[in-house]
Amino acid sequence: MRASLSLAGTCLLVLGFAVAPAAAQGPPRRPATFPAQQRPPGDPALVARGQQLYAVNCQFCHGADLRGGDSGGPNLLRSQLLFNDQEGELIGPLIVGGSQTQGGGMMPAIPLPGSDVQAVAAYLHSVQASMRGQGNPPSETVTELNILVGDEAAGKAYFEATCTSCHQASDMNGIAARFEEPKDLQNCWLRGGEGRGRGAPPAAPSAVTVTTSSGAVVQGELIRYDDFFVSLRDADGKRLSFTRRNGMPKVEVKDPSDAHLQLLPKYADKSIHDVTAYLVTLK
Repeated sequence: MRASLSLAGTCLLVLGFAVAPAAAQGPPRRPATFPAQQRPPGDPALVARGQQLYAVNCQFCHGADLRGGDSGGPNLLRSQLLFNDQEGELIGPLIVGGSQTQGGGMMPAIPLPGSDVQAVAAYLHSVQASMRGQGNPPSETVTELNILVGDEAAGKAYFEATCTSCHQASDMNGIAARFEEPKDLQNCWLRGGEGRGRGAPPAAPSAVTVTTSSGAVVQGELIRYDDFFVSLRDADGKRLSFTRRNGMPKVEVKDPSDAHLQLLPKYADKSIHDVTAYLVTLK
């Protein structure tokens, strides 16, 4: 019997339980919570700015409640990388550099400055901290972000100063009528017409020029392109494919949305909302 009690006491010690009387144990320990719920609350202004940036850059893929969006982005509420991130140091390289996803898709690079990455991280952590349990949304209902807070006149002035080198104001007539929601219109013009949201026009195909090692030049619409393979459809509708080795054949891609993507890091939040407020009037 003594041997059994001794063995039981040893097991309790190994499992982390005290064998001393209850009076000597002190107050009971609180169970550990999730890492996201151990952080101090974020700065409200930074969180609000991060929410706006998320709505513009991330919501289409990851959803308004972070559980995945229309394009199949992963559930951020279950992201271990985000749980371990503190101020954007882990998710920042992923946001800015893009990544191949587990499902075989590609997360596009979003060239946000470091201050914007920190704001997005602060917002994401604020949502995680409000979760009722791992993977649950913060609430049963999702509050949609009102993006129509800009100045229409300022948006028109910004459009005329920045966008008329490629677009005429008359080209924009009727653009608002193609979208059911202002956020879809905003996502579309920010990304250069990628077809985001119901009613959005389809993305224009990228043009590609392939120059073989013999000097032959083939042009067409890009279908696929990576370090090992390039595929295109020529003017006759024929699909042509080339295997790439040591950087050959040479590939030049002209993406019609490049100009919009290059402007992304230059936009101020106010300018984005002002331009959207202007474009929604063009029905």
